[in-house]
Amino acid sequence: MVTPDNLRRLALLLPESQEGDDHGKPAFMVGKKIFCTLSDEAAVVRLPAEDQHNLLDEGVIEAVPGYWGRKGWTRVHLPAADEAQVKTLLRLAWDGVAPKRIPRP
Repeated sequence: MVTPDNLRRLALLLPESQEGDDHGKPAFMVGKKIFCTLSDEAAVVRLPAEDQHNLLDEGVIEAVPGYWGRKGWTRVHLPAADEAQVKTLLRLAWDGVAPKRIPRP
């Protein structure tokens, strides 16, 4: 189980990540590009389509319905997720928006 505080800690460990706001919800970004948003018991990360497809796990990781899901936005149910899954998802999402000048962890 991953709590919102655990997710926040993991997201902010990524180079140059910062916390901001996205329509009243906590959002984690590099510069002005969001890689994760957080609600009470779920996070939403943007993944490359292939990664999204390969990492789906019913009840834990699922594509957001409709247009946003087709663009890679993926919901993670935090109470059902483990820390290793969340770290992987955050890293993939961060990598998709971080400028190439930033060394990869």
